[in-house]
Amino acid sequence: MDLKTFFEAILLGIVEGLTEFLPVSSTGHLILVGDLLGFEGPPGNVFEIVIQLGAILSVCWAYRAKLIDVTLTVSRNPASYRFVRNLVLAFLPSVAIGALAYKTIKTLLFDPWVVSATLIVGGFAIILIERIRPPERHRAIEDFDSWLSLKIGLAQCVSMVPGVSRAGATIMGALLMGVDRRTATEFSFLLAIPTMLAATVYDLYKNWDGLSGAGTLTIAVGFVVAFLSALVVVRTLIGFVSRHGFVPFAWYRIAVGAIMLAILALR
Repeated sequence: MDLKTFFEAILLGIVEGLTEFLPVSSTGHLILVGDLLGFEGPPGNVFEIVIQLGAILSVCWAYRAKLIDVTLTVSRNPASYRFVRNLVLAFLPSVAIGALAYKTIKTLLFDPWVVSATLIVGGFAIILIERIRPPERHRAIEDFDSWLSLKIGLAQCVSMVPGVSRAGATIMGALLMGVDRRTATEFSFLLAIPTMLAATVYDLYKNWDGLSGAGTLTIAVGFVVAFLSALVVVRTLIGFVSRHGFVPFAWYRIAVGAIMLAILALR
């Protein structure tokens, strides 16, 4: 791995870690930044796939006490059972729809133009949702009913379009259903574990050959950096959005999308 590739791997790891759990689209940012850098990592998008796993593990680490407690008490504690049930129900729509739409989305929509436009549209959607969201009625994941969890899972499926943002779709969907900002953000973090893990395992299965050879070190660098930078976001985001809401991220999306459209148009 040459020095240029090394620094590109660090930069893309930072981009993945910082954006995975923000409502700004990590996939969209990786597509845009990779396109600007002319990044040539291992074949089959294996680099992008594996560094997502680093971001997943950051949530597992940050919430390890909660996850261990739920695992040990799920069979005898009703609250732990409801917690697991709600995550499973919210996860199921992405499995069903993802299995049907995976190839089409990958083929048609992974494009800088699509991402740039979607960033802008999603930014205005966040501003609108913050203004019209109903009063907060749900303040704990354990208190969600089954239908609410399933609806949030359906909202997450919108994020299969690059540039929408998995976190953004999940959080905004939850806000529209009366979930408070803190709980919506935490649910998005935890729902990312099964959702992203399933997507990562499937992508790795499809692109296993790309893991061998000289690209292994590039992948390792991106993985570690993504884990560390995502851990920072997971530990600080809930406090930030509790104070400031999601509108700052909306304006960021609009600015990045507009700048990228200008760059693409001038090429």
